[in-house]
Amino acid sequence: MTDAPASPDFYDLAIIGGGVNGCGIARDAAGRGARVILFEQGDLAGATSSASTKLIHGGLRYLEHGALRLVREALIEREILWGLAPHIVTPMRFVLPHAAGQRPAWLLRLGLFLYDHLGDRRALPPTRTLDLAHDRVGLPLRPGLSRAFEYSDCWVDDARLVVLNALDAAEHGAAIRVGTEVMAARRADGLWQIEVRAAGVTTRVRARALVNAAGPWVADIGTRILARGAGAKIRLVQGSHIVVPALFHHDRAYIVQNDDGRIVFAIPYEGRFTLIGTTDRDYRGDPAQVAAGPDEIAYLCAAASRWFRRPVQAPDVVWSFSGVRPLYDDGAGAAQSATRDYVLDLEVPRGEAPLLAVFGGKITTYRRLAEHALARLAPHLPGLAHRPWTETAPLPGGDFGRDGVPTLVSDLCAAYPWLAQAHAQRLARAYGTRATAILGHATSLADLGGVLGADLTRAEVDYLVRCEWARTADDVLWRRSKLGLHLRPHEVAAVEAHLDGTARAA
Repeated sequence: MTDAPASPDFYDLAIIGGGVNGCGIARDAAGRGARVILFEQGDLAGATSSASTKLIHGGLRYLEHGALRLVREALIEREILWGLAPHIVTPMRFVLPHAAGQRPAWLLRLGLFLYDHLGDRRALPPTRTLDLAHDRVGLPLRPGLSRAFEYSDCWVDDARLVVLNALDAAEHGAAIRVGTEVMAARRADGLWQIEVRAAGVTTRVRARALVNAAGPWVADIGTRILARGAGAKIRLVQGSHIVVPALFHHDRAYIVQNDDGRIVFAIPYEGRFTLIGTTDRDYRGDPAQVAAGPDEIAYLCAAASRWFRRPVQAPDVVWSFSGVRPLYDDGAGAAQSATRDYVLDLEVPRGEAPLLAVFGGKITTYRRLAEHALARLAPHLPGLAHRPWTETAPLPGGDFGRDGVPTLVSDLCAAYPWLAQAHAQRLARAYGTRATAILGHATSLADLGGVLGADLTRAEVDYLVRCEWARTADDVLWRRSKLGLHLRPHEVAAVEAHLDGTARAA
C-alpha cells in the first residue's frame, strides 16, 4: 500500500508488543494491505496474554458495574471467535451455585437474563436452573446446596490464540520479530525511526505509524523509549491462578461467590486437573517478575474449599501462574472494580508520524480492539483498505465447522491409523486442519522422530520452531501447548536438548 520507495527497512505500521492486542492489530493491518512489522522482546503471549483464565466470555460480573457496552461487545465476539477458531475455542457450561447470604437469587436470574439476551446469542444454549440434589454437578459440591444456575460461555487456549493471529499476520506479509527489544524510537522526516536489538545485533527500521501495545509495559515504553508521558492513566492489576488435581470429572465449570463479594472460577483443565482463579490486586514492580504469592494461593484454596467437598490446600497445587493486566485507570477504589474496557490513545503532532497507545482490554475483545485501532490510524495510512475483514476469516487451522472437531479427529485417525485417539484429539484441538503439516506422510511415530514426552514428538517441536517462533522449552511446553503439566524432568530435558540441537544446526 505504500507509495514510499521500496526498502527492506520501511514499513507502514510498526507494533511494539506480541500479546493478543499487538498480534490482532498486526493481523488486521496486514490483511488490509499494510506493510507491518511487530517487535516482541520475549515470546509471543509471553506475559499477560498467556496468564488469563482461558475464557472467551462477556464478563457476567461486569454487569454489576454497569459495563453494558463492554459486555454486549464481548458477548457478540464470543460466538464470532468460536466460529473463527473452533479448534481452540470450545463452548462450556458454567454452574453458578446459590447459597443463603450471597447475591440474591432474583439478582442472579436478572443478570443471567441480560447475559442471555444482550449479545445476540444464537448457537450457545440459554441459562437454566439446576436441582443440585439430582444433577451430577452437585456431587463435588459441599452438602446443603440445593439450587444453581447454568449458563454458556467459551473456553480458549489463550496463548495459541495469540500465536495464530501472529501466524496469519505473517501469512499476509507481516514481519514478526520475537526476541527483539525496541531500544529507541523517535520521529524524524514524518516517520518513526526505530532502533531494535536482537541476539546482540542492532538494526533500524522506519515506519509511518507506531503502535504501543506493550501491555503492562505500555507506560514504561511511553516514557523510557518514546520520551513522552504515558498518555492515559494505567493501573496494573495482578491476577493469579492455581492448578490442582481434578476436583470433579465432567466437562462443566463452576463460578462461585467468595465471602468478599468476588467470584472465582473452577474449570476443567488438561484432562486431569482443575484450574482455579483469579485474584485481583494492584501490582507494583517489574511485570516480568510477577508470580502467585503464598497469600494469593491461600486465598484461592480457601475460596474453592468453601464450595467443594474436597478441601483444597497449598500442597495440592501442581502449578500456578500470574499475569499483570494493564487496565485503564478509571479511578475505581478496588482493583476488581477497575474497568476491563480498552482505551486507544492517539497522538498525532502536526506534520508528525502518529503514535497509538493501547490501554486495557480483555482477550475476548481483541479483534474489535484491532478494528477500532485501525479506524483511528486509517487517516494517517494512505492506501489502507478500510473495510474490516477479520469477522469472517478463520484463523489458521480453523477452516471447518464449529462442531467439526470430532470429524477432524476421526479423519486423522483414519489417515494415520497408528495415531492414538487421544493424540489425534490433542493435535486437532491445537492445530485444527493444520495438524497434517506435522504428521505429513508419516506411517509411524518413529517417522515423527519419536516421542520426547507425553505424546510430544520431535516433528511437532520442529514445526513449532519452523512455523510458530518457538525457541525454548517454555515456549513449547507452556504456551504453544500445556504439556509441561504432563512431562517429567528428564523429558523436559530431552525437549531442551532437541531444541539446542536444532538451534546449532540452524
